[in-house]
Amino acid sequence: MYKILTLNNISVAGLERLPRDQYEVASEIQHPDGILLRSFKMHDMDIPQSLKAVGRAGAGVNNIPVDKMSAKGIAVFNAPGANANAVKELVIAGMLIGCRNLCPAWDFARNLEGDDAAITKAVEAGKKNFAGFELPGRTLGVVGLGAIGRYVANAALDLGMNVIGFDPGITVEGAWKLSSDVEQAGTIDELLAKVDFVTFHVPLVDATRHMINAERLKNMKDNVVILNFARNGIIDDAAVCEAIDAGKVYAYVCDFPSNLLKNHDRVITLPHLGASTREAEDNCAIMVANEIRDYLENGNVRNSVNFPTVVMARNGGHRLAIVNSNVPNMVGQISSALADAGLNIIDMINKSRDDLAYTLIDINEPPTDTLIEQLAAIDGVLAVRKL
Repeated sequence: MYKILTLNNISVAGLERLPRDQYEVASEIQHPDGILLRSFKMHDMDIPQSLKAVGRAGAGVNNIPVDKMSAKGIAVFNAPGANANAVKELVIAGMLIGCRNLCPAWDFARNLEGDDAAITKAVEAGKKNFAGFELPGRTLGVVGLGAIGRYVANAALDLGMNVIGFDPGITVEGAWKLSSDVEQAGTIDELLAKVDFVTFHVPLVDATRHMINAERLKNMKDNVVILNFARNGIIDDAAVCEAIDAGKVYAYVCDFPSNLLKNHDRVITLPHLGASTREAEDNCAIMVANEIRDYLENGNVRNSVNFPTVVMARNGGHRLAIVNSNVPNMVGQISSALADAGLNIIDMINKSRDDLAYTLIDINEPPTDTLIEQLAAIDGVLAVRKL
C-alpha cells in the first residue's frame, strides 16, 4: 500500500487516479511515499525519510526545495501545460482589459448617479475618456514559449495580431507546436523594441528577475501594454509605475497585487487567477497523480523538474530503480553488483540530468535485501527501490 500525503486540497478528479486498494491518501499521514501539493511552501518542512516523490499540481515549483529533494534522491514532478488554456484565456482577457480600458470604464459606469436620463447624458459625455484601441495589426511579444507561451502566441495570431517570440531554450517538440507565423527574436531587447503588448511565461530565476526594468523601458515603444501572469518579480513594478506616470506605458495588467500597484489608475491587478478554473485544477491534478503513480509503481519518469525522462515498458522481469550522483563508473559498479549476485539483466536504461543520474534495470530473479543494501552502499547512490 502506497501512502500519499496531500498538503493542499487536490482535485478529486486527480485523486481518483490513485486506486484505493493500492493507495492511502490523506492530509495527515505518517511515512508517506509521495506528496501532492499546490501552493504549500515546503522549504521549512522536515522531509520524511520514506519520501520518494513530490507532485506539484501546477507548473511552477518555487515552493518546493528542489535541490534538497535531489540530494535525497527524491523525484519532483509538475504539470506543465495542464493549465495552459486557462492562462491563455486570462492573457487574452488582460490584453482586452488593457487596451479597451474596461476596468476604469466599468468603475465609471457603476458610480453614475441620478435618474436614467441623467445617467445616459453622463455616459455620452464620459465615454470619450475610455476610448481604446484594437488588437488586429498590433504586435504581441511572448517571452517564454513553453506550453502556455505557445497557446498565447497561436491564439494572438488567430486574433489578427503579429507575434514575436523569445525563448532560447525552446525544444524541437515545442517548436513543432508553434505556428510558423511567429517571428523569432534573437534577444529579449530585440523583442521589446518592437512590441505593442508583451507577456511573460517564464519561471522566476536570477536570469528572469526584473526582465522589465527602467533601462529596458526606455527602449520600448510608447503606449506599450505589459502583462505578467507568470511570477511576481519578473517585472520591476516600481519602474513600470514610473513609466506609466511618464506616459511611456499605456497599461500594466498582472496577477500579483501590492500596495504599490492596487490603487494605480492604469494598473489592473488580479488575485492570482492564472490557473483558477475548475478545468485547470482537474487537469493539473490528473496529470501529476498519473506521474506519481507511474513512478511509484513502474519507476517511469515523466515531467520531472530534477530527474531525466526515463520510460521503460515492463517485460516480466524484476525491476530496480536507482538514483545516483552523475559521476563515472556508476553503471559499471551497479552491473558488477548484479553479476556478483548471479543475476542477469533483461533490460536497462540509464539517463542523466545535470548532477543526477537515474537507472531502471529489469533482472531475471527478484533482488534480495542484501543486494539492495549493497547497491545502496555504493558511493554516490542516493536511493534504491525494488518494484
